[in-house]
Amino acid sequence: MPNNLFDGKTITYAPDAAIIHVISDSLGGTATGVVSAAESQYEPGDIKMIRIAKLTSLAELTSHLDKVAPECEGHAQAAFYTIVNPRLRREVREELENRGIPSIDIIGPAVSMLSFMVGKEPKLEPGSNHTADERYFKRIEAMEFFVEHDDGRNPQDLTLADIVLLGVSRTSKTPLSMYLAFNGYKVANVPLALDTMAPPELEDVDPARIFGLISTTDTLVSIRERRLDKDGATGLADKYAEPAEVVAEQEEARKLMRHLGCVVINTSGKAVEETANEIIHNIEVLEEMRAKARGDV
Repeated sequence: MPNNLFDGKTITYAPDAAIIHVISDSLGGTATGVVSAAESQYEPGDIKMIRIAKLTSLAELTSHLDKVAPECEGHAQAAFYTIVNPRLRREVREELENRGIPSIDIIGPAVSMLSFMVGKEPKLEPGSNHTADERYFKRIEAMEFFVEHDDGRNPQDLTLADIVLLGVSRTSKTPLSMYLAFNGYKVANVPLALDTMAPPELEDVDPARIFGLISTTDTLVSIRERRLDKDGATGLADKYAEPAEVVAEQEEARKLMRHLGCVVINTSGKAVEETANEIIHNIEVLEEMRAKARGDV
């Protein structure tokens, strides 16, 4: 079998490698995922996938199978397919049977079961789950944005963020950013500290997308003391957990938040999810109000 490039690495297929045909009337991501999960139980090169996507007719399948036949000769073969249209699904199954290729219908039985349960016919629209795929890629993009803009990094991109979080140390900026990013929001967070100038780019950000995080002095002192004990750095940051230092930091932070006109949220005693939901609610209310003002709703 020829060598193939996979994830940047050249894989040499075993002489007796099994060939799996992945057939789909969409992109084939579902069937590929199933085969990949099963393939992980074997050695690299034991199984080779050949995919045909966006299938619209039986003629396309027969042409594809005829084309790859020389490559597949002498190898064990099977097919995994996701075909939404019942007629095309039946034709695919029959063609594979006629060629002696065992096959597994991944989506057909599931659609039939759901139709029986809900008492409705399916939409029969290939790729209907692409909305979920788009959400997935949006989440990945948001997570990458978070990594690149955590703890004040790349302030020149602040206007590109869906949400900007401000706060002194230990006000849950990073956990909140991570949680919000997982929900598809591009989040940047900016640490605030005494004698440290906030990035001037904050002035260009929509105030409704900036959220100032505060907490109680006791909460921050307690968290900072635990952090110092854990890191063994008490002698190196003797003011970090002092109540007076925390009070001064938060007073300075509040001045900036008032200047920016942003929403201020107290994170003390709240789970990350609770604070995140409060932020998301504010964003959604704002978008709804602006949509009404534009006459979109």
